[in-house]
Amino acid sequence: MNKKDDAQLQREVLSELRWDSLIGGTETGVAVTDGVVTLTGTVTNYAKKLAAQAAAHRVSGVLDVANDIEVKLLDDESRTDTEIARALRSALEWDVLVPDQNIESTVSNGWVTLAGSVNSLRERDDAERAVWHLAGVRTVYNQLTVSAAKADTDELRTDIEEALERRADRAAERIRVEVSDGTVNLWGRVHSWQEKSAVIGSISHAPGVRAVNDHLRIDPYF
Repeated sequence: MNKKDDAQLQREVLSELRWDSLIGGTETGVAVTDGVVTLTGTVTNYAKKLAAQAAAHRVSGVLDVANDIEVKLLDDESRTDTEIARALRSALEWDVLVPDQNIESTVSNGWVTLAGSVNSLRERDDAERAVWHLAGVRTVYNQLTVSAAKADTDELRTDIEEALERRADRAAERIRVEVSDGTVNLWGRVHSWQEKSAVIGSISHAPGVRAVNDHLRIDPYF
């Protein structure tokens, strides 16, 4: 693959934003410096902000994304904090993958904070996703902790390496895995954000993993 310059990446990110029906592209500004994309402008809900971020990551050659988009709610999408808190509780209760009884939420001016303890990284991520699309939400702070049962370090590292070999194919050969007290450190190179997400996603399901420190570097051209 020929290396793309910043101007080409900017054009392609703008095209991807216009292509995505969740965003439309008209509200978002794009600047690129050395492969790092900065998104600016305004959107009408938090889900659109995350969709814009995901769209930028999908463009081959993008290394990182700084999401400086501001959420400005439309009048008909605004909700009181009480309404958001009630909807949030319902969303958690109705999601079969989330231990809602272990999660506390705080809502202040549309800013949601999740606190409490869950059993796995997957549950932590699922709880956050459950509230992304609620009307009135401006941002989500996920402060949930993972209280996974302590696992043998060597066995956990071996399980993770085997999972990467099953799911990430050639990426497993380029990734170094270090485990300490349930915290997984990842080092190496991947070709894209999608490849990085696949690697981290496969680890989040592993029993005994409490946290993942991602030191993976995106390098589309190696």
